Amino acid sequence: MKIIASVILLMGCFMFSAFASESSLDIPLPELKNYQVNNEKMVSSGLPSKAHLQRLQTLGLSNVVDLIPDDRTQHQALMDNINLNYHNIAVEWENPTLENFQEYVRVMQEFTASDGVTLTHCRVNMRGSVFTYLYQVTQLHKPEKAARQDMLAIWQPNDIWLGFIDEVLTAYKHQN
Repeated sequence: MKIIASVILLMGCFMFSAFASESSLDIPLPELKNYQVNNEKMVSSGLPSKAHLQRLQTLGLSNVVDLIPDDRTQHQALMDNINLNYHNIAVEWENPTLENFQEYVRVMQEFTASDGVTLTHCRVNMRGSVFTYLYQVTQLHKPEKAARQDMLAIWQPNDIWLGFIDEVLTAYKHQN
């Protein structure tokens, strides 16, 4: 009987630990535009401040994918300064490409192989929400409808981005 009670207690601790780690990312972050928890290893948002990044680090953030196409030298320096792995993919607002997404997949796979949470961000999480939606559908096999709801909670993609979504989904449908 003691063994069964010990096993039940141990299982409860594991379940609580798993729940606590996932839900701990779902915290209020004032002024962080469109912050969204995608899963226990992925979050997305608009442009984070140093304070936002440091707060997320306390919750396990270790990787950042930046989708902004401008000169990102200062942002790279900030990441280096606070010891976050960083990768910039210059996604042009009017011309997101399949190659941009393929680079994102490669980087996410590298980051996912390491411990920690990955933040995907852009200015307001429009690019980010599309990329995380596509990654969850094509790589993590999350049901499309559920992943789409996350994206639509941020914005309704325009014609350019709807075309990009269709291009990526078609390309990856043929690969899988």
